[in-house]
Amino acid sequence: MKNISIILASGTGERFGENIPKQFYKIKNKTILEYSLDAFEQNKNIDEIILVTNPNFNDLSREIVFKNNYKKVVKIVNGGATRVDSSRIGTSYADDDSNVLIHDAVRAFVTQKIIDDNIEALKKYEAVGTAIDTIDTIIEIDENGFIKKIPQRNMLKRIQTPQSFRAKLIKQAHEIALKNNDKNFTDDCGLILKYNLAPIFLVQGDEKNLKITQKSDLRQFI
Repeated sequence: MKNISIILASGTGERFGENIPKQFYKIKNKTILEYSLDAFEQNKNIDEIILVTNPNFNDLSREIVFKNNYKKVVKIVNGGATRVDSSRIGTSYADDDSNVLIHDAVRAFVTQKIIDDNIEALKKYEAVGTAIDTIDTIIEIDENGFIKKIPQRNMLKRIQTPQSFRAKLIKQAHEIALKNNDKNFTDDCGLILKYNLAPIFLVQGDEKNLKITQKSDLRQFI
């Protein structure tokens, strides 16, 4: 079964504080996007990459792919208005009988082990998430900002990407969300969970696989 990486690089990165989306910001002369593409290009188990890019930076994305001679990038497509739109667009290009690993481009330091563990888990499960333990106690608040509930920390994790699926399953989830005009999703596992389409197995993530949101997130890598 073919393993296809869907790299989501269509965000605007407004909180990052630059005049370009953060995925095009450079760390040591390489864009954040390149770090993510490198990881999946170099992985021996990945067959193809579909890059979902910001429509205003499609040309720049193509320049990056051409400059690095990424052989596994088979499509560069424009993303949508929301993350769920972009994920739906990207997965629509995958064959139904393939596996898809959906990854945020701004998680630039994903490890080979995480990618391999996702692919290995897909041999048994239809839906796979990547997660790490939470160190801090997480609180739930009410609409006025007061503490409502403090869940047990040992039952909480922080979700990362890639999130991986049998392509047919995640396509089904997106079709349901589109039909219901349901766009309130921050990740793809949420789609599967809401519509109760399959159990979601978790593989161990890594603290280094953080989602770069602000420049302060880069301190440990510069």
